[in-house]
Amino acid sequence: MTIQDDIARVQEQEKILRFDRFDLDSAWSVCADLRRMAMERGYVLSADLRINGMQAVYFALPGAKPDFEYWIYRKRNLVHRFQRSSYGIGLELKAEETTLEAKWGLATTEYASHGGGFPIHVNGVGCIGTVVVSGLPQREDHNLVVEALARHLGLDDSGLRLP
Repeated sequence: MTIQDDIARVQEQEKILRFDRFDLDSAWSVCADLRRMAMERGYVLSADLRINGMQAVYFALPGAKPDFEYWIYRKRNLVHRFQRSSYGIGLELKAEETTLEAKWGLATTEYASHGGGFPIHVNGVGCIGTVVVSGLPQREDHNLVVEALARHLGLDDSGLRLP
């Protein structure tokens, strides 16, 4: 796959992975799936899900580093600002051969265009939150979040995941 193929797939994910409703029970369910999948696969990571600016769920698995939370903070800021996935934005910047600082004047101390952050969109409402994972290579952070959101929506994630 080319970078353009990846960009198109991420844009498709952002259109499909939307909810009719999303509440605190939904947040718990998504994060429980994230945690279970990560534990089964032996991943070391941390995750954060926020709704309307409120931290709904946070977890860190054994072996997680404090730095993961800093990465979560920076990815979440980017998703919140643009209401798009952090990986999708990062791919587009790479394709354009530019950076967050050059394109928008955003400091990398506050924003990160690396995989793992995804918006929570509710149909008819808009972006109400973010789910962010950190600890894996960025493409895998992204794929894990996509898989958890797809499962919550009852969708087969095999056609959505990035290869």
